[in-house]
Amino acid sequence: MADVNRGNRPLSPHLTIYRPQLTSMTSILTRITGNALLVAALLIVWWFLAAATSPEYFATADAVITSWFGDLVMLLSVWALWYHLCAGVRHLIWDNAMMLDIDRAEMLGWLVIIVSACLTIFTVIVV
Repeated sequence: MADVNRGNRPLSPHLTIYRPQLTSMTSILTRITGNALLVAALLIVWWFLAAATSPEYFATADAVITSWFGDLVMLLSVWALWYHLCAGVRHLIWDNAMMLDIDRAEMLGWLVIIVSACLTIFTVIVV
């Protein structure tokens, strides 16, 4: 029978004890941006389907996408795209067993954040 005396066993770390590191936060953010890009892709597909359906439906979809909220979603989507790409390159570097020590891994995390922000600004300025 299983040991049911749980009072003497140590507790596993939880959010009040565990201090998140930059590498774990950037890894979680990579997963979040990947899923957010799916939502943004569905929004763009909806816009294309509305354009193919009728002028009235397209006007509705276009009003949503060109509103301040739509502009914010598209801006965050551009950042998510660049961030996800840079984080993927970081994982490719790690897959080659390079830059795995803690200080260099944190440097890569900051580099991903800074480069994705710079590429987003560049994209917004150019486009």
